[in-house]
Amino acid sequence: MASGGSASTDFDMFYFDASERLSYYSKTSNSENLDLATTRVFRDVSAWYHIVLSVDTTQGTASNRIKLYVNGVQETSFATGTYPSVNTNLFLNKASQSQRIGRQAYSAIDFFDGYMAETVLIDGSQLAPTSFGEENSQTGIWVPKVVTGLTFGTNGFYLPFTNASALGEDFSGNDNDFTVNNLTSIDQSTDTCSTNFATLNPLDNYYFGGTFSNGNITALSNSSGYSFCTSTMGVSSGKWYVEAKWDSGTNLLFGVTGQLATSNTQGMGNVAGSIAYGSGGARRLNGAYTASWGDTYSTGDILSIALDLDNNKAYFAKNGTYQNSSNPSTGSNGETITSASDTVIGSYFFGFSDNSSSATSTVSFNFGSPPFAISSGNTDGNGFGNFEYAVPSGYLSLNTKNLAAVLA
Repeated sequence: MASGGSASTDFDMFYFDASERLSYYSKTSNSENLDLATTRVFRDVSAWYHIVLSVDTTQGTASNRIKLYVNGVQETSFATGTYPSVNTNLFLNKASQSQRIGRQAYSAIDFFDGYMAETVLIDGSQLAPTSFGEENSQTGIWVPKVVTGLTFGTNGFYLPFTNASALGEDFSGNDNDFTVNNLTSIDQSTDTCSTNFATLNPLDNYYFGGTFSNGNITALSNSSGYSFCTSTMGVSSGKWYVEAKWDSGTNLLFGVTGQLATSNTQGMGNVAGSIAYGSGGARRLNGAYTASWGDTYSTGDILSIALDLDNNKAYFAKNGTYQNSSNPSTGSNGETITSASDTVIGSYFFGFSDNSSSATSTVSFNFGSPPFAISSGNTDGNGFGNFEYAVPSGYLSLNTKNLAAVLA
């Protein structure tokens, strides 16, 4: 979040800096007001963080003028610790100054790269994080509370991002709506801090060497190899359903693996404990190749995999039609895979790879929160997810609530 004038000499910015620290920086007439950056860094790109910036420059003690909390705990260790002087009028929440969420104030730079949920500004009060969240007594995890009973003040706002046609709509009652730039309804995600869906894992990228986008659910592979990328969540039991749309490329392998890549010449299905459905219609299982196993598929097609780890079976579909006359709902004609417990890492991860060292592919995965338009809309049996095709009976989307239910 940022605010300020039209030049780099007058602005506030609250952001993750280039050193991966949480930072609040401000200056007026090119003179520094404050420079506060955490000692610790934030590198878990699959986790949600609840962040509270609490400001009251009337406080006599400098460290009380700016308080920063992450997941309910106050940050007390800072790499830089320049606090504002008493009664400094900062740009955030300053009258007549533009307020921006997701980019720098004075120029279209420093864009935020991630998800946001329930962005709130309270004008006139310095609140504690317990106004917005609480610790779950059973799990010890910091969780959100319903945003209610708060006094927002004149400039305050509450953006829950629930209106897909107006993502900047203010629900505080103040009508401090934000103008949306370069966002559409497809950018509204069903992935939230209370129901967190899997994404592709940009931290498992050493051999894949790809580029990730759309909140890490779209990936472009590297043309200098054909290793695979994997999901952030792995599964060792239960029944799971995932879709993926092939956006571009010439030679794709889509599947699951129980072994992480150890070189840049390992395609999905070409290593032990993995299986893949190839764009040429072949099946690759634990390194074995079966030609003409299924239909060929092309860019624009939506692929599905139903993974049954209770019976060690995998089922693949092209545009809703399951291959090799299989049916995951009845358990017929599934491909027998290695038990998860016998794989190298003891779990299966979803992913894809090229099947050529010179090819590239762009694939968008739908673990339940799609990065592409859905024409029909289907949920799993627990009511989670938004899929193009019907989720087979008994299969679930890959999210934290379903994982908790299966592993309970």
